[in-house]
Amino acid sequence: MKRRANIGLKIICLNRKARFNYFLHEVIEAGIVLKGSEIKSIRQGKVNIAESYAIEKNGEIFLINSHIPVYKEASYSNHNPVDERKLLLSKKEINKLIGKINMEGFSLVPTRMYFKKGKAKLEIAIAKGKKHYDKRHTKKTRDWNREKARYFRKSS
Repeated sequence: MKRRANIGLKIICLNRKARFNYFLHEVIEAGIVLKGSEIKSIRQGKVNIAESYAIEKNGEIFLINSHIPVYKEASYSNHNPVDERKLLLSKKEINKLIGKINMEGFSLVPTRMYFKKGKAKLEIAIAKGKKHYDKRHTKKTRDWNREKARYFRKSS
């Protein structure tokens, strides 16, 4: 029996460093407010969210430092590549996120961007930063699992 993964999702970009640099506690899906030239550039798959993060301003959540390059075919109405973009969340979710950020020292880190039923969505995680020794431990276990897999492949 074949397993079908995420019907209707087209992943645009991933933030692989997020899992290495942070402990991810909870993941939330959010929409993004975009301009026409931004969505066309996203459809070309030229997005970078590796260094981006989300913050709270005036009771709303904004995505900072995400890079969506300029769409060449757009004329005078092009966008700024590194602009703040508002995330679309319900008021209940926003209050929950603001409480976690302020009280417990968590951060909001985007993990991936994708299309769901034709709409651009962003998956943000409530995350806590890893210390240097935690990163070393993660790397060590990953290397050990890789060596173990090689050993079992050779032996069988």
